[in-house]
Amino acid sequence: MRYAVIMAGGSGKRLWPASRENRPKQLIRLVDGKCLLDLAIARLEGLFKPEQILVITNAAYAERVGECFTSLPAENVIGEPEGRDTANAIALAAELIAARDEDATMAVFTADHIIRPEDEFRQCVEWACQAAEENTGALVTFGIRPTFPHVGLGYIHCADKTEQDVHRVRGFKEKPKHHTARYYVESGEYFWNSGMFVWKVGAIRNALKKFLPESVDALASVGAAAKGGRDITGLLSEIYPKLSKISIDYAVMEKAEDVLMVELTCEWLDVGSWPALAEVVEPDDDGNAIVAPRAVVIDCNQNVIFSDEEHLLAVVGMDDCIIVHTADATLICNKSDSQRLKELVDLIEQKFGSEYI
Repeated sequence: MRYAVIMAGGSGKRLWPASRENRPKQLIRLVDGKCLLDLAIARLEGLFKPEQILVITNAAYAERVGECFTSLPAENVIGEPEGRDTANAIALAAELIAARDEDATMAVFTADHIIRPEDEFRQCVEWACQAAEENTGALVTFGIRPTFPHVGLGYIHCADKTEQDVHRVRGFKEKPKHHTARYYVESGEYFWNSGMFVWKVGAIRNALKKFLPESVDALASVGAAAKGGRDITGLLSEIYPKLSKISIDYAVMEKAEDVLMVELTCEWLDVGSWPALAEVVEPDDDGNAIVAPRAVVIDCNQNVIFSDEEHLLAVVGMDDCIIVHTADATLICNKSDSQRLKELVDLIEQKFGSEYI
């Protein structure tokens, strides 16, 4: 059987003040009145039944996720007591899936992307599932052909396509300097790393056992408890603080030898910051990306304007700015300073504690 795992644990400081510890970016209604987790679940329709979709999220808002997505069984929304990065989220999901079916195919997706058209995405996922099922020891990832020298993403170095029309991976590269990224793009051998994967659950468990044995050993008891129908909440609270915080790329993918890649041929946009919203929202005639029930602008160009409340936003003579209103906080900054939001949020926390975080 095939299972999907959606990783939805990040709080998203770069989307502050809309994104908070108790209201993560995955639940903000950013596109056509829908949140990112809405879109992530919807694009899996036809590939996985609701009972075959697991959401790994933060325990602080697991209940809210469950309330928003009642089509998913309650036990399929799993709350991590604290974030221990993607390797442990995947290790946990692998144990829970293996408790249901040790021969399952496991697909891992993220909840902070816009991917379209959905039909093309589904076809790419089907190809990746077939590749994983034909190469049962392989780890399959998705790559995006780069359109510009992006320095904020990792890259996948690929060899020629195999007979199954997938690429064999030569290696993974960390976020590069601009001149290196430009070489990657011009070479045609490198793809953006999507952070999404497909594998047989046995293949990823074996790889984790080899490269991250302490996490596998610790989480094995969680899988056993789930298989026995017991509550896992207490176990997770006991185990998680002891786990090393590490990404799946560092822990496994960069070390594994049998790695394949399917090219994700559809549009893929990472909505991780306010400027990125301009890429997924239809702009007005002056290039303003406006997501707000009530907004009036005069002589404004290339701004991002957001509010999820019935509060009038009136803006005059602003260019290349980010303007975000919430019930208790307002952000105004230049687009060029958007990467400093983590710094800003840290300073706010120092001055006011967790009230606005």
